[in-house]
Amino acid sequence: MGLKTRPTGNSPRSFIARQPQGRREDCIELLETISELLGEPAKMWGPSIIGFGSYDYIYPSGRQGTWMMTGFSPRSSALTIYLLSGFAKLDLSQLGKFTTGKSCLYIKTLDQINRSKLWELIKQSTQLVGNGDIDYS
Repeated sequence: MGLKTRPTGNSPRSFIARQPQGRREDCIELLETISELLGEPAKMWGPSIIGFGSYDYIYPSGRQGTWMMTGFSPRSSALTIYLLSGFAKLDLSQLGKFTTGKSCLYIKTLDQINRSKLWELIKQSTQLVGNGDIDYS
């Protein structure tokens, strides 16, 4: 059985247009900045994730697939930014107010974080993923 979350033909901008005021502006900024940083167009991955780029993976178990290099989703409680390298090699100091999951960075709004630091982290994470350097420990 394949992954449920995969690229769709849906428009990221149409998805963003349905977000509440305030969240919508943050999503537009994320979409435009990440696309420019990475030189990758935004694509919808499933119904609620906006992703950029892709890479193929194979787990030691033999399971394989394709996943986005980075992305974000406007969840109700926070903006979720996917830094798929994990955080072991990323310096999160000076970022601002956030929490993390395994490879998720949760922020309330872009105004609560250092945007320059966020853009740097996104670039670093995608470079690590592109080199196969992924660590969720």
